[in-house]
Amino acid sequence: MLRSIFVFTLFFVSTIASAQVSATDIPAPSATPPSTPSMIAAQALQSGNFFERLAAAYREDWKPAPSSDPTPKRRGYAAPLDSTPFPSSDYSVGGAPTIGAPDTQTYPLMQALNGNKSRIKVYGWLNGGFNVSTSNKGDGANSPASYYYNPNRVTPDQEVLYVERLPDTVQTDHIDYGFRFAQLYGQDYRYTTAKGVFSQQLLARNHEYGYDPVMYYVDIYFPHVAKGMNVRIGRYISLPDIEAQLAPNNYTYSHSLLYTIDPYTQTGIVASVKLSDHWLVQAGFSGGNDVAPWTKDVKPTGTACVDYTWHQGGDALYTCANSFNDGKYAYNNLQGYYETWYHKINSQWHTDTEAWFMYERQVPNIGGNVANPIAPETGANGAFCSFGEKTCFAPEVAVVNYLEYEHNSHNYWSFRNEFVDDIKGQRTGFTTKYSEHLLSYGHWIGSTILFRPEIRLEHSYDLAAYDLGTKKTQFVVAGDITYHF
Repeated sequence: MLRSIFVFTLFFVSTIASAQVSATDIPAPSATPPSTPSMIAAQALQSGNFFERLAAAYREDWKPAPSSDPTPKRRGYAAPLDSTPFPSSDYSVGGAPTIGAPDTQTYPLMQALNGNKSRIKVYGWLNGGFNVSTSNKGDGANSPASYYYNPNRVTPDQEVLYVERLPDTVQTDHIDYGFRFAQLYGQDYRYTTAKGVFSQQLLARNHEYGYDPVMYYVDIYFPHVAKGMNVRIGRYISLPDIEAQLAPNNYTYSHSLLYTIDPYTQTGIVASVKLSDHWLVQAGFSGGNDVAPWTKDVKPTGTACVDYTWHQGGDALYTCANSFNDGKYAYNNLQGYYETWYHKINSQWHTDTEAWFMYERQVPNIGGNVANPIAPETGANGAFCSFGEKTCFAPEVAVVNYLEYEHNSHNYWSFRNEFVDDIKGQRTGFTTKYSEHLLSYGHWIGSTILFRPEIRLEHSYDLAAYDLGTKKTQFVVAGDITYHF
């Protein structure tokens, strides 16, 4: 049924988006032969039936004709990175579009529907991968590595459909709006699931594959508040982190341990105010991490972040109190404090570093060293407390660094190193320290197909945490393909 919802939505919103531009808005093919390569490409993109236009859009993406289009207007510093090959041309700041940056994205599906002329866009991707691991004891044996938690498999990771309208944050004349409805189907749903939103697939039945409406929100942009303010209301990605749930938003196929065990989404409201080219401040209120507002686990939760940018946009320091309340144990009621530093070294190298401290209070002891420990709620994690404690304080600390090298617009290298200390075992199930080291290569065909092979070595120091608690060291060779439409 959920897969049918996914397919029906694609058909329905595609029809709406196609109707945004009438046939008279799309120029008819010229009666005389075009005189330049770009005009020939434009004619091919606009002629024929839907499937012919779709094929022409991919041909143009893979072998683009020379373009003389002017650079779109932008407010603020120039974007520090190139996209492609990197996931975004701007450093990651959650909870809002990049204020002052134009919407320059085009998509093959939208080209076939209406020539990429509408503000409402329908697009997505198909993502799948494989892994060959030294762990081999069955389902979950790669954990806490993610998202390929099952070893030695070929996996349909995430098949994603977006329906989106971005607010125009370049203009300063009028209030504008945007929205996003993002649907995900595949194995990766088990990481994005929020309790109360189709969560029975995971928490009650532990399905290997499932559906998750991972984002649904509206944006309202106010140009006359400071240098621009965006207010986001709905379910959105948790604000900090170098990484994100959606495959194209990451440098690599697999995720760091740091990212795997922290919050994923929140449902609430967040305001992002650009005070100047240097300063952005954010404040939000939600029902907590990875829970729907209608569940018993909802907790009034605050969010506050400050982003400071300098060196003409080449450096940024993003400081976040991502979620704070009384900290008392509930479903993923993590208290999280983050620091992320983005640094452009030169035109080819840049580095991203993130550190966080998280905790919960009064976490039930599941260590088996008390007579009648309090059973954790379904789907939440207990802790390995000291002897005789029924509950305890459960903290975690972590740091990760990405070093990125751009070979050219279609090829890049990623080097990732990290350290995690799950002090009471509340996030991974093992009271141990971890290190992880990864080398990844990314290769683009046009801007629609991405290959990301990688090798990954990780180690747990105090306990054997890999291969279902039988190995301290794990080595993985893996890779994925993302096909955009």
